[in-house]
Amino acid sequence: MGMWLLGLGLLAACDSSQPTQAIVGVPVPTEFQVGETTFNANCAACHGNQAAGTDHGPPLVHKVYEPNHHGDQAFQRAAANGVQAHHWQFGNMPKIETVTPGDVDQIVKYVRWLQRQAGIQ
Repeated sequence: MGMWLLGLGLLAACDSSQPTQAIVGVPVPTEFQVGETTFNANCAACHGNQAAGTDHGPPLVHKVYEPNHHGDQAFQRAAANGVQAHHWQFGNMPKIETVTPGDVDQIVKYVRWLQRQAGIQ
């Protein structure tokens, strides 16, 4: 019984059905603007405005991508190597050759800020 409840809890933690919304009316602080610009140029086509997702890619402002579930290094690996679909039904993510590890650091800072604005810690 305990293992069943643990499995149910893990499944709930990976629930992808909860919609996300763009952060409205909150200006992006200066320290995250480079990440915002880099995200918009390299990630937003699939992951949406303010990382809210599109029909081509999942929202990054979602509890699935909270720091305890997908740490900052997961974003580095995703950009460098691509990702096989595992939480979503969008297909595999290709590696993103247009970003450097430093670019990804800035993107992650921006995404983490967006997550905090949405109450995702």
